[in-house]
Amino acid sequence: MVEYLPIIIGVGLAFIVAGIIMLISWLMGPKRPYRTKLTPYESGMPILDASRKRIPVAFFLIALDFVVFDVESAFLFPWALTVRNSGTTEFISGITFIVVAVVVGYLYVYLKGGFDIYKGNSENVK
Repeated sequence: MVEYLPIIIGVGLAFIVAGIIMLISWLMGPKRPYRTKLTPYESGMPILDASRKRIPVAFFLIALDFVVFDVESAFLFPWALTVRNSGTTEFISGITFIVVAVVVGYLYVYLKGGFDIYKGNSENVK
C-alpha cells in the first residue's frame, strides 16, 4: 500500500485544487442569469432545433479506430510498470500481445470498412 501513497496524495491534491478553484469562481463570479445564458448547448454550438438527427456512420468508424488504441493503452501501463523487474519471457509476451492486439484490431476495422472514411467514400460501409 505504501507504493500507492504518492498516487493517492496526487489525486487528492488534484481534487482539492479543482474544488478550491471552482469555489473561488463561484464566490467571485458574476451571477446574472438570463434566458440565453441558461439555454443548453453542445460543444459550444447553440441548439437550433429540437429534432433528432441521424449521426453519420463515420463517427462510429472513427470510434473503432480509437478503441484499438484505448484498450491497448489500458493494458500497456501496468505491463510497463512491471516489465523492468520481469524477465525476457514476460517482455516478449508483452510485445507479442501489443502486436497481436493492434494487428487484429486494425484488421477488424479494415474489414468493417473503417479506413474508407479517410478516402472520402463512407457510403460503402458494411
